[in-house]
Amino acid sequence: MKRLMIADGSDIVRKVGKRILSELGYQVSEAASGREGLTRCERELPDVMIVDAGMADALDLISNVRALPDGKAVKIYYCVVEAELKVMMAGKRAGASDFLLKPFDREILTKTFGDKAIAA
Repeated sequence: MKRLMIADGSDIVRKVGKRILSELGYQVSEAASGREGLTRCERELPDVMIVDAGMADALDLISNVRALPDGKAVKIYYCVVEAELKVMMAGKRAGASDFLLKPFDREILTKTFGDKAIAA
């Protein structure tokens, strides 16, 4: 089972995302801040991360995960509210693999992650 972390300051976003992604076959962990996310990644690196661009330390989280042993193997989705080039490029420079538009729902998460949860 693939491990996925949702790093988002919103309890609701994390809970909804966790419920949907768990149903898709992921083992989901949550982090309310970049610092909490990094601490969790240092203990057990996820296969996939969703990092909210709205978190103050989102870019630090991405670049710090990339610096960890095997951190380059993590698929990191930088979650943005709108497709703003400046924000997206900052995420890409920090090491984001891809982007996810927020707010996301069951349909978006299923389309993005539905066929990828098969054993790591």
